[in-house]
Amino acid sequence: MSKKGTEAKSVKREVWSSELGVILAVAGSAVGLGNFLRFPVQAANNGGGAFMIPYFISLLLLGIPLMWIEWAIGRHGGAFGHGTAPGAFDVLSKHRWIKYLGVIGILGPLIIFIYYTYIESWLVGYIFFSMTGKYFGLTSAAQLSGFLNGYQGVVKNEYFSSIAPAYIFFVATFMANMYVIKKGISGGIEKLSTYGMPLLVIIGFVLMVRVLFLGAPDSAHPDWNIWNGLGFLWNPDFSQLLSAKVWMAAAGQIFFTLSVGIGVIITYASYLKKKDDIALSGLTSVSANEFCEVIFGGSIVIPAAFAFFGPIAILGIAQSGTFNLGFVTMPMIFEKIPFGMVFATIWFLLLFIAGITSSVSLIQPVMSFVEDEFKQTREKALRIVSVVSFVLCQPAIFFLSRGVLDDLDFWGGTFCLVLFATIETILFMWVFGEKKAWEEIHHGAQLYVPKVYLYIMKYITPLFLLLLWYFWLTQEGLNTVLMKNVKPENIFYILGTRIGLLVLLLALVILVKIAWERKKK
Repeated sequence: MSKKGTEAKSVKREVWSSELGVILAVAGSAVGLGNFLRFPVQAANNGGGAFMIPYFISLLLLGIPLMWIEWAIGRHGGAFGHGTAPGAFDVLSKHRWIKYLGVIGILGPLIIFIYYTYIESWLVGYIFFSMTGKYFGLTSAAQLSGFLNGYQGVVKNEYFSSIAPAYIFFVATFMANMYVIKKGISGGIEKLSTYGMPLLVIIGFVLMVRVLFLGAPDSAHPDWNIWNGLGFLWNPDFSQLLSAKVWMAAAGQIFFTLSVGIGVIITYASYLKKKDDIALSGLTSVSANEFCEVIFGGSIVIPAAFAFFGPIAILGIAQSGTFNLGFVTMPMIFEKIPFGMVFATIWFLLLFIAGITSSVSLIQPVMSFVEDEFKQTREKALRIVSVVSFVLCQPAIFFLSRGVLDDLDFWGGTFCLVLFATIETILFMWVFGEKKAWEEIHHGAQLYVPKVYLYIMKYITPLFLLLLWYFWLTQEGLNTVLMKNVKPENIFYILGTRIGLLVLLLALVILVKIAWERKKK
């Protein structure tokens, strides 16, 4: 047996308690705010029903192959005692420098966690505000936007005099995440997903049914009805298919919604047993996510907004962004229907469940790295990770108005994501080798993956990813790097953010080097 294999035998790692548990956990990681807010906006702004053509092509050629690749890499790495990309990459190749490429699989989810948790805490606040009726009576978009901005700490106004309420809810949300992580893989993350995901589906179904029975709320405008709202979202504009922007948006949504290219699935799959199925389980988790996104995400927000505000206003609403859609448009709708406070509360509860099942998955790779590579107990790893991540969260909170959160979202939620996906695909299919890769995917499988996917994963998926890089670099890349779209007054903050991310990347590289040197000794 190899030295790596012998070393892995001495490490006792957690495992998922059930196959259903890991499926729900991976689905919980994937189902997030983007399913209910980002997806309908992307569809409405990129050809409606026509958007679903590049969307499903991206799912078949990009999302599903990457999902199987990450499940396979994770389970293989877990067999050698590695729960994160540096260790998993190290056992895929004999090249000593390969493990450093895996640092992106820790950096990406950590970046997303340090701003996503603050957004998640807004939902906790709005659950409380809905239950107490704090924003009820604010009937215009301007009033509700002012309420949201005051709560976020962007401005001081008649609704909030400081950021203190938002910060209290942030601390509570952060502690809730750390509590779940403290309970471990099966006792924390799996249990949260086992109860949370069915509840999410029930709430989503209730809200969807309520929206579908809205009819035409304004008798003066009978054509402002839910069916025309569905038509607005889903009627295809095939001319949009000629735009590279639409194809990039579809591919980006698949990345975003499936949580592929982040490194989270590698970590989750590392806690599988060697004979656990990944082919069927992975496909099942994808199906659960797509159900929540296409069925619930496509049937609630945009159709309801059309029914209440009409075909002209809906264009501005669809382009107003995900935050305004969730925190401004939906509260305006709830104020216009019976039992609006109840529906508003469960709306924000739905988003919170989607948020927390995703955020705990984002911090778990860092936890696994400290536990596996530095041989720390979960309690000690939690103390280290919670302190570091709490400190890293602060810029996104206090410099939100300076564009720091948006910049973190780009580097963590877009750049690192596509970069890591490209690296892992080439490494698994070309360096590890297609024969061993195919065998790894089918080890213990309850589903035989169609042979065509071997060629898709080896040729089409990496080509798709390289084309994404080409279009991004030629259309947006240089302007983004040179900060040409950044307001002059925000350049200092954005530059500071990027320097901080480079320091964080360097620190992770050094920690990987230290961990492997300690193993040699």
